[in-house]
Amino acid sequence: MSQLPACPQCASIYTYEDQGQYICPECGHEWNPNTAAAETEVLIVKDAHGTQLNEGDHVTLIKDLKVKGSSSVAKIGTKVKINRLVDGDHNIDCRLEGIGAMMLKSEFVKKA
Repeated sequence: MSQLPACPQCASIYTYEDQGQYICPECGHEWNPNTAAAETEVLIVKDAHGTQLNEGDHVTLIKDLKVKGSSSVAKIGTKVKINRLVDGDHNIDCRLEGIGAMMLKSEFVKKA
């Protein structure tokens, strides 16, 4: 059995091949093995002070944030661990104590 490469997006080892494409069942990423080297796109997310953030970093809120769909508020100074960085409007996927899973904008955090 041939060894398939790990997923370039989430580093999962459970990739499989389907019709000439490699597919990751964990994150859903699909890529062509012939153009995989050319597509190594790195997501760069910076906090409110311009410091680059990485997955697993701890950040602190620099502003009270209202939680959409709830009456609770994420208070200034709350320390949060980044679970995942994503591309889009809200680019930090994290979990807040007492609130649960949440997506934050990087402009409202600073690296701790």
